[in-house]
Amino acid sequence: MIRTGELLPSDREAWEALFRGYIDFYQRVEPPGMYERAWQEFRTGTRVHALGARLDDRLVGITHFFVHPNTSGPDVCYLQDLFTAPEVRGQGVARALIAAVTEWSRAQGCCRVYWNTHESNTTARRLYDKVAENRGFIRYQIELPR
Repeated sequence: MIRTGELLPSDREAWEALFRGYIDFYQRVEPPGMYERAWQEFRTGTRVHALGARLDDRLVGITHFFVHPNTSGPDVCYLQDLFTAPEVRGQGVARALIAAVTEWSRAQGCCRVYWNTHESNTTARRLYDKVAENRGFIRYQIELPR
Protein backbone atom coordinates (compact mmCIF):
# COMPACT_ATOMS: atom_id res chain seq x y z
CA MET A 1 0.00 0.00 0.00
CA ILE A 2 1.23 3.50 -0.90
CA ARG A 3 1.33 6.03 1.92
CA THR A 4 1.93 9.73 1.31
CA GLY A 5 2.94 12.37 3.81
CA GLU A 6 5.48 14.91 4.92
CA LEU A 7 9.15 14.14 4.62
CA LEU A 8 10.88 13.15 7.85
CA PRO A 9 14.38 14.22 8.90
CA SER A 10 15.44 10.58 8.37
CA ASP A 11 14.35 10.86 4.69
CA ARG A 12 17.15 13.29 3.80
CA GLU A 13 19.41 10.81 1.98
CA ALA A 14 16.63 8.98 0.13
CA TRP A 15 14.98 12.30 -0.81
CA GLU A 16 18.22 13.62 -2.30
CA ALA A 17 18.73 10.44 -4.32
CA LEU A 18 15.23 10.81 -5.77
CA PHE A 19 15.66 14.54 -6.39
CA ARG A 20 18.98 13.88 -8.15
CA GLY A 21 17.12 11.35 -10.32
CA TYR A 22 14.62 14.07 -11.23
CA ILE A 23 17.39 16.56 -12.06
CA ASP A 24 19.19 13.91 -14.15
CA PHE A 25 15.97 13.02 -16.01
CA TYR A 26 15.71 16.59 -17.25
CA GLN A 27 19.44 16.64 -18.04
CA ARG A 28 20.15 19.50 -15.69
CA VAL A 29 23.17 20.12 -13.52
CA GLU A 30 22.70 21.90 -10.22
CA PRO A 31 25.31 23.01 -7.69
CA PRO A 32 25.62 20.68 -4.68
CA GLY A 33 24.42 23.41 -2.33
CA MET A 34 21.05 23.53 -4.09
CA TYR A 35 20.03 20.24 -2.50
CA GLU A 36 20.73 21.46 1.04
CA ARG A 37 18.98 24.78 0.38
CA ALA A 38 15.90 22.99 -0.97
CA TRP A 39 15.86 20.52 1.94
CA GLN A 40 15.97 23.39 4.44
CA GLU A 41 13.10 25.14 2.62
CA PHE A 42 10.99 21.98 2.84
CA ARG A 43 11.82 21.51 6.50
CA THR A 44 10.74 25.10 7.21
CA GLY A 45 7.57 24.55 5.19
CA THR A 46 6.62 28.17 4.74
CA ARG A 47 7.37 28.92 1.08
CA VAL A 48 8.03 25.58 -0.60
CA HIS A 49 6.54 22.24 0.42
CA ALA A 50 7.38 18.60 -0.14
CA LEU A 51 5.60 15.29 0.25
CA GLY A 52 6.88 11.78 -0.08
CA ALA A 53 5.36 8.46 -1.04
CA ARG A 54 6.29 5.22 0.67
CA LEU A 55 5.95 1.59 -0.28
CA ASP A 56 6.83 -0.85 2.50
CA ASP A 57 8.16 2.09 4.55
CA ARG A 58 10.67 2.99 1.80
CA LEU A 59 10.60 6.47 0.24
CA VAL A 60 9.93 5.84 -3.46
CA GLY A 61 8.51 9.14 -4.69
CA ILE A 62 8.68 12.87 -4.00
CA THR A 63 6.88 16.01 -5.00
CA HIS A 64 7.70 19.67 -4.40
CA PHE A 65 5.09 22.42 -4.67
CA PHE A 66 4.16 25.93 -3.59
CA VAL A 67 1.18 28.26 -3.46
CA HIS A 68 1.13 31.58 -5.26
CA PRO A 69 -1.38 34.40 -5.73
CA ASN A 70 -3.84 34.35 -8.58
CA THR A 71 -5.04 37.62 -10.11
CA SER A 72 -8.47 36.23 -11.00
CA GLY A 73 -9.41 34.28 -7.89
CA PRO A 74 -8.13 32.31 -4.91
CA ASP A 75 -4.50 31.23 -4.69
CA VAL A 76 -3.25 28.38 -6.87
CA CYS A 77 -0.76 25.58 -6.23
CA TYR A 78 2.10 24.92 -8.61
CA LEU A 79 3.36 21.34 -8.49
CA GLN A 80 6.98 21.98 -9.48
CA ASP A 81 8.70 18.59 -9.20
CA LEU A 82 7.36 15.04 -9.23
CA PHE A 83 9.57 11.95 -9.36
CA THR A 84 9.20 8.27 -8.61
CA ALA A 85 11.89 5.64 -8.36
CA PRO A 86 12.13 3.82 -11.71
CA GLU A 87 11.52 0.40 -10.17
CA VAL A 88 8.06 1.39 -8.84
CA ARG A 89 6.70 3.24 -11.85
CA GLY A 90 3.26 2.12 -12.92
CA GLN A 91 2.27 1.18 -9.36
CA GLY A 92 0.32 4.34 -8.54
CA VAL A 93 3.01 6.32 -6.72
CA ALA A 94 2.82 9.44 -8.91
CA ARG A 95 -0.99 9.31 -8.89
CA ALA A 96 -0.95 9.13 -5.07
CA LEU A 97 1.42 12.11 -4.84
CA ILE A 98 -0.73 14.21 -7.19
CA ALA A 99 -3.81 13.32 -5.12
CA ALA A 100 -1.98 14.27 -1.92
CA VAL A 101 -0.95 17.66 -3.32
CA THR A 102 -4.51 18.21 -4.55
CA GLU A 103 -5.94 17.47 -1.11
CA TRP A 104 -3.32 19.65 0.59
CA SER A 105 -4.15 22.50 -1.84
CA ARG A 106 -7.88 22.12 -1.27
CA ALA A 107 -7.30 22.40 2.49
CA GLN A 108 -5.30 25.60 1.89
CA GLY A 109 -8.18 27.16 -0.05
CA CYS A 110 -6.50 26.97 -3.45
CA CYS A 111 -8.71 26.88 -6.54
CA ARG A 112 -6.32 24.95 -8.79
CA VAL A 113 -3.27 22.69 -8.93
CA TYR A 114 -1.19 22.83 -12.10
CA TRP A 115 2.17 21.67 -13.41
CA ASN A 116 4.37 21.49 -16.50
CA THR A 117 6.11 18.58 -18.10
CA HIS A 118 8.20 18.21 -21.21
CA GLU A 119 6.29 17.14 -24.30
CA SER A 120 8.65 14.16 -24.69
CA ASN A 121 7.75 12.80 -21.23
CA THR A 122 5.20 10.40 -22.71
CA THR A 123 5.15 7.98 -19.78
CA ALA A 124 4.18 10.69 -17.30
CA ARG A 125 1.81 12.33 -19.75
CA ARG A 126 -0.25 9.14 -19.97
CA LEU A 127 -0.98 9.51 -16.26
CA TYR A 128 -1.42 13.28 -16.40
CA ASP A 129 -4.01 12.94 -19.17
CA LYS A 130 -6.02 10.70 -16.82
CA VAL A 131 -5.89 12.89 -13.70
CA ALA A 132 -5.87 16.43 -15.13
CA GLU A 133 -6.79 18.50 -18.15
CA ASN A 134 -4.19 19.70 -20.66
CA ARG A 135 -5.33 23.27 -21.30
CA GLY A 136 -2.97 23.70 -24.27
CA PHE A 137 -0.69 26.38 -22.87
CA ILE A 138 2.83 26.74 -24.21
CA ARG A 139 5.52 27.86 -21.80
CA TYR A 140 8.12 30.53 -22.60
CA GLN A 141 11.10 31.18 -20.40
CA ILE A 142 13.90 33.70 -19.96
CA GLU A 143 16.92 32.50 -17.99
CA LEU A 144 18.48 35.09 -15.70
CA PRO A 145 22.10 34.90 -14.55
CA ARG A 146 22.56 33.61 -11.01
